[in-house]
Formats: sequence, C-alpha cells, structure tokens
Amino acid sequence: MQDAELTERITTVHAQSRGTYGAPRIHAALKREGASCGRRRIARLMRAAGLAGQHRRRRHRTTIPDPHAATRPDLVLRDFRPDPTAVDIRWCGDITYIPTDEGWLYLATVIDIASRRVGGWATADHLRTELVAGALRAACHRRRPTGSVIFHSDRGQYTSRELTLLADQLGVRLSVDRTGQCWDNALAESFFAALNNELIGTQPWPSRSASHTAIFEWIESWYNLHRLHSSLDYRSPADYEAALAT
Repeated sequence: MQDAELTERITTVHAQSRGTYGAPRIHAALKREGASCGRRRIARLMRAAGLAGQHRRRRHRTTIPDPHAATRPDLVLRDFRPDPTAVDIRWCGDITYIPTDEGWLYLATVIDIASRRVGGWATADHLRTELVAGALRAACHRRRPTGSVIFHSDRGQYTSRELTLLADQLGVRLSVDRTGQCWDNALAESFFAALNNELIGTQPWPSRSASHTAIFEWIESWYNLHRLHSSLDYRSPADYEAALAT
C-alpha cells in the first residue's frame, strides 16, 4: 500500500476515533480491517499529516474520606487485569467532576473490571451518597449479575451507611482501597483520564444538561461499543464481552 493511500486510511480512523487515537490504536484498528503495515510507519505518516492522539493527564481526587467510616476489606488488591473467563464478577467505581457555566457536574461510574465496560453511571450537582447509589443501582439493573459481585472504590462517599445498606439489598460486596492513592483504583482513574482527554477537556460546557448529554453519547455510543483498549488486546468492551459469550 502506497503512503498516500495509507495516510488516507489513517486519517479516516483518526477521525472516527474523534481525534483521540495515536499510532498503537490506529495500527490495531487497521490490522482488524486487514491492512498490513507497521506501527512505526503509521507513526511516521501521522507526524507527516499533523495527526496525534490524546495523552492522559492526572486528575484531582473528589471523594472525601470519612474518618468515622467502618473498616472494609480490599478485595481487589490492585489487580485490575481483565478476566478471560467471565464478566460481572468484579466492578470498580469512582467520582469525577465536570466544570460547567452553571457550576460543577459530578459523575459517578461503575465499571466491569473484566471488560472495561461502564455498566452504570449517574450525574448530579452534588456529592451526596445518592450519586454513587444511583450509579450502583443502574449497574445492577442493566447488568443483572447472577452472583455476589464485588464493587471496589476508594473511601469517602462509598463508605456511608446508606450505601452499605443498598449494597446488602443488591447482593453487592463492597471493597475499598487501602491507602487512598490513585493506583489502588487504577481502572477508574484510567477511565476518567480518557473521558477528560477525549471529551470533557476539549471544550467549555455551558450547562450541566449539555455535559450530561455529551457524556451519555460518549459512554454509550463510543466508549462501550467501539473504543479500543490496549488491555483488551485492542478490542472494545462490547467485542470483548461478545467473545466471552461464544
């Protein structure tokens, strides 16, 4: 394939990724389409065409530790590797914030550790327990786990009595990190970094409703269905789960 033709295909994949893919993901996407080309060649042609992927930035923590909260075990122990056998065994979640002209919009998520799929999420203009409870309810309603799923988080709002009671009702085992450091909930941190770099940080947001709508479209139409993950051997969460189901 000539450089001009390959550059055209690279440009198309880059546009389809909303300008977020770098050479590794574009190489994986083209390989899935049957194209035979090296990653270094793709990187060279991207530089020549002025194309670049998005790079992750560190975010600030939003959850507020509760010094009086009951002690809970860490059932994940920093093991966020994809499960090659089943989904809805271990989930993780966290909270991030989105600046809008109306004030902060807070987003809580529940992510399947096996497939990286966002199974439930919720937004609100506050950081009260009902925000994280709404995300957990949504995940249980959509995913309907057949066993007692583990839900791992950091401390703060996730250690409240209200969430403990809800988890018991839903058959969810709560797990919390040990130190409050970001790598104790690395998968949730990685998701929010991608969200910020690919969506939230790309433009100003005039209202909470506009931000909520954009987040809905990004998660449900892009991230869960199409975004390639290096940890999943450059497959999307939906493709990974489909392969497990066969």
